[in-house]
Amino acid sequence: MGNVPTTVKHCLSYEQLVRDYPWLKRWLQEEKSITTHEYPEFVKIVEVGPRDGLQNEKEIVPTGVKIQLIDMLSGTGLPVIEATSFVSSKWVPQMADHTDVLQGIQRSPHVRYPVLTPNMRGFQDAVAAGATEVAVFGSASETFSRKNINCSIDESMLRFEEVINTAKERQIPVRGYVSCALGCPHEGHIEPSKVTEVAKRLYEMGCYEVSLGDTIGVGTPGSMAKMLHSVMREVPSSALAVHCHDTYGQALANILTALQMGVCVVDSAVAGLGGCPYARGSSGNVSTEDVLYMLNGMGIETGVDLPKVIEAGDFICKALCRKTNSKVAEARGRLL
Repeated sequence: MGNVPTTVKHCLSYEQLVRDYPWLKRWLQEEKSITTHEYPEFVKIVEVGPRDGLQNEKEIVPTGVKIQLIDMLSGTGLPVIEATSFVSSKWVPQMADHTDVLQGIQRSPHVRYPVLTPNMRGFQDAVAAGATEVAVFGSASETFSRKNINCSIDESMLRFEEVINTAKERQIPVRGYVSCALGCPHEGHIEPSKVTEVAKRLYEMGCYEVSLGDTIGVGTPGSMAKMLHSVMREVPSSALAVHCHDTYGQALANILTALQMGVCVVDSAVAGLGGCPYARGSSGNVSTEDVLYMLNGMGIETGVDLPKVIEAGDFICKALCRKTNSKVAEARGRLL
């Protein structure tokens, strides 16, 4: 170090710092694992627009429009399209036509069409309608769980266990959702340990994939990293997905953080449709178009045709008489 003073040499000595601060080495290793993780070569996009995107619409969307939207999305290269939800029409009237939708779509052999099933009644109705994959949805917030599905977290797990076990017997894959992973409209901050507990239980029950949802879109890259760091101690990154709402404009940044940490499945909605009927103030999901544009620019493969997704977004926005929530689609429209 030449003529550098001894005191500075001491400050620059890694070995001395580790001796003085034993926790430093572990902290640096953890930071390195987060900040230097290579991006995945391929990201699976799970399109949730037809279900999560439309469920909060006040005016009932015609069944034919829902079917046409799904059929258009089926031609984009998307590998997974969440088609509908087998919930009580009393609680979510928009999904009352679930059977007609599921039986009316033209299924592509290369696309999976999961449906939401909150309990055994929903599961049985879904299977009778021809569902070949289902999803269950829990919450990391006790209050949100009671307001959303009218039961405690523990009670919801008992319901899901019955659904998952029955699905296993019929060789039907089950995906799990954890809502309020980064914040709750009723409880505010949610501890990462709570998210980890619910995600671990769903994974151990048999969910092949667990999607962690920022239901009200309050997350930041910092809170996303902390939450994922906790969850990944119990659930492998290969079994995780992220589901981000864009209320505070943080969705793409949060997704980027998740990709850096090894997550390679992203939920999104065409045209940025959505919002949760049980989370006031929650804006739409991150738009599929914007996610694809970002991933394309990073050289990450998805197998999805962006222009075709934009076409599907244009269709549904015209049907709903509204402007797209996709920045990419909006920009492309101005350039035409």
